[in-house]
Amino acid sequence: MDNKNEFKPYIPADKIVPEFTVTSALIGCLLAIVFGAANAYLGLLVGMTISASIPAAVISMGIIRVILRRDSILENNLVQTIGSAGESLAAGAIFTLPALFLWAGEGKIEYPSLITIFFIALFGGLLGVCFMVPLRQALIVEEHGTLPFPEGTACAEVLLAGEEGGSKAGSVFTGLGIAAAYKFIADGLKIFPSEIGYVFQGYAGSQIGIQVLPSLAGVGFICGPKIASYMLAGGALSWFVLMPAIALFGGDSTIYPGTDPISAMLATDGPSALWSGYIRYIGAGAVAAGGMISLIKTFPLIVRTFKQAMASMSKKHTQKNALRTQQDLPMSALLVIIVAIVILIWLIPTFPVNPIGSLIIVIFGFFFASVSSRMVGLIGSSNNPVSGMAIATLIIATLLLKVTGTDGTTGMVGAIAIGGVICIIAAIAGDTSQDLKTGFIVGATPKKQQLGEMLGVVVSAAAVGFVLYLLNEAWGYGTNQLPAAQATMMKMLVEGIMNAELPWALIFIGVFIAIVVEILKIPVMPFAVGMYLPFSLSAGIMAGGVVRFIVEKIKGTDEEKKERSDRGVLFTSGLIAGEGIMGIVLAVLAVVKVDSVINLGFQLPQWCSLIIFVVLLYFLYTRCMKKDKK
Repeated sequence: MDNKNEFKPYIPADKIVPEFTVTSALIGCLLAIVFGAANAYLGLLVGMTISASIPAAVISMGIIRVILRRDSILENNLVQTIGSAGESLAAGAIFTLPALFLWAGEGKIEYPSLITIFFIALFGGLLGVCFMVPLRQALIVEEHGTLPFPEGTACAEVLLAGEEGGSKAGSVFTGLGIAAAYKFIADGLKIFPSEIGYVFQGYAGSQIGIQVLPSLAGVGFICGPKIASYMLAGGALSWFVLMPAIALFGGDSTIYPGTDPISAMLATDGPSALWSGYIRYIGAGAVAAGGMISLIKTFPLIVRTFKQAMASMSKKHTQKNALRTQQDLPMSALLVIIVAIVILIWLIPTFPVNPIGSLIIVIFGFFFASVSSRMVGLIGSSNNPVSGMAIATLIIATLLLKVTGTDGTTGMVGAIAIGGVICIIAAIAGDTSQDLKTGFIVGATPKKQQLGEMLGVVVSAAAVGFVLYLLNEAWGYGTNQLPAAQATMMKMLVEGIMNAELPWALIFIGVFIAIVVEILKIPVMPFAVGMYLPFSLSAGIMAGGVVRFIVEKIKGTDEEKKERSDRGVLFTSGLIAGEGIMGIVLAVLAVVKVDSVINLGFQLPQWCSLIIFVVLLYFLYTRCMKKDKK
């Protein structure tokens, strides 16, 4: 408790400044939709999302400080709180819900309605916030100085350096504009190819290539060279070891689950046919095993956190005379929301569960929310094993539904709906804890942040269905344009348990590769995701990682190196957001059949794409090395 007494927030508890205003609510909601859509596109493309808190904070400072000439750090904090909810909800949704579209495309079920998607996203989001509120005192106040909350603390630093907001916001907007223009020229006008590749004729089954897109360079820079190299290593194993082995040993034979001989697949569609026919199952096995390994490794932490969460729930915090910075939403209001959601999950046909099953969903949700909140406090949102929690939930939910007689397509849809709720709960709980940490440092009012988070959830839940439909209509899930790695894997798992129709041999190859990787002390999840994704994606991410490596290796003080990296992170956040937004725009053009009209009919050769990408990487390098004007 000493830490709590010693710590003084930036805005004192007895000082009242503008916080939850119409301006902050409107800007926050807009950013929630924008970053939610951009992250949905990015996550379906590369299998991971980025934290939107810092870019939302700097954009907010750019608008509120520079354009509106107002100076309120708590307004900016509330904007990033609302805005980051969109990114987290999208992350939870895209890991599971596209499975419903994949089944609909196969004719097994009807396409999910927008109302169905809205309820799954809304219930998961609201429960994630409600479950985090009673944990705030234990995790954020009492363990301040023990749990670092990397993104939350970094976001607070950005807000505290508010006088630099204009130049920092300019960096985000510059990246956004460059990436949007780049994406439109490459994939809209098709002036140069966004993916280049070369098939090795003497080494059948292998293909080297790179996707020269700004978002990939941005992801690589933000993740850093280590994570990027693990992804590249996973891709190299798939495309230069496993696929050539399948081609060599398969020959003219047909291997389940393929329907054509291996040689015919190669002759017709090239190495990518082996990736879609076989490697995706191996990669799915590796991703599933990686998620479970992450969960098992953190089991002692999970038990400890859950005990702490229950203890925190049992404490009676009186808030009548509490300081402004200690006021949470009342437990009575939270319990009303939770009970209402339990009843609605039972009544809504999408969730084929009885009242006991509905209650079990909520208990699981609270369990994973408490785990997620502590995990992000220790290792950050990027390393939070949300997909591992979703996999565990899916397996248990599918088995329970099958045992209780809810099988077939009804059981499969129910399992994905339940998994989707749990996945979103975990993602939102982690995001809420980071935002509350930021608020704790700058002196925000917790209950206003919690209301802001709920507002962001409602707005994002209403928008995410439209985004999912749009992307499916434009390109379809499970394609080269949108591999949807986690959702495809979740679909395979549910089908395999319900119908016993999975190629288990391929799944187990992936599982044991993941185990070997873990024994070698290599992080399993980035390696497994790299195995699953096309090699060209991992190569593009590695390019951004190389720039980060160079920037951090050049001589300078630790402070100078950190400033370089921070400038790069803001610029690349803009790159990712810009390409994501333009990806949504291009999806709209594809749906209304205008995409062929803007195609100019000529395309530069592949080597031009490589030069353009290198120029973009060099520009990123110069942005990192250029010092801000004081």
